[in-house]
Amino acid sequence: MSNNYRNKFIRKIYREKDIKQIEDKMNMLGDRRTLTAISFMNIRFITSIIVFLLILYYTKFGFVLAPVFTVCYYYAFYYILITRNLKIRTKKLDKEALYFFEILTLTLESGRNLENALEVTVKNVDSELSHEFEKTLFEMNFGKSLVESLQDMKKRIPSETINNIILSITQTNVFGNSIVGTMYDQVEFLRDKQILEIKGEIAKIPNKISMVSVIFIVPLILMLILGPLLISFLG
Repeated sequence: MSNNYRNKFIRKIYREKDIKQIEDKMNMLGDRRTLTAISFMNIRFITSIIVFLLILYYTKFGFVLAPVFTVCYYYAFYYILITRNLKIRTKKLDKEALYFFEILTLTLESGRNLENALEVTVKNVDSELSHEFEKTLFEMNFGKSLVESLQDMKKRIPSETINNIILSITQTNVFGNSIVGTMYDQVEFLRDKQILEIKGEIAKIPNKISMVSVIFIVPLILMLILGPLLISFLG
């Protein structure tokens, strides 16, 4: 089967809109991407049919359970391979953002323009976010402007926080405003955001302790109190 015929056949099974949506999501996975959008959809479709047939054949009430478990598997497949990995990558990029943009701001303060400052920062910071900016600088070697490359970079970044910073950088670069002042504002925003997240995690600790107490400590105390009574009753 030729590639053209295969592509036409695939387009009849899946909507172009769904293919593009999954492709856009998978572009944000970075190094975690292991499949193309078409391969992902084919594997999900085929394995869903296999799950349906196995449950239908091997369970007593398969005609009821098969559709339910197949639908659950269908959405779980998407969550595990895409949604969960996007959340992990977003969290990692957000964690790396403060350090990267602090170094970029300090480099800009030395009098370098944005492109040179990015080159210096990328060389001195080893992180996933730094690698994304390295790809952006690499694309400029093929005729793209810095603004165009940054716009394309936004399509590879799942973090709204970082995308907003990239938007601020591009707008500042286009309108000729102070890039250093903009970066100071963004770094301050990242610091405040990080502090709020830490406070949020600290605020969750009492609830976690309460859950542990309810699950483990309270039953133990009840057993110690009621145990002797139960033994004497049975005796």
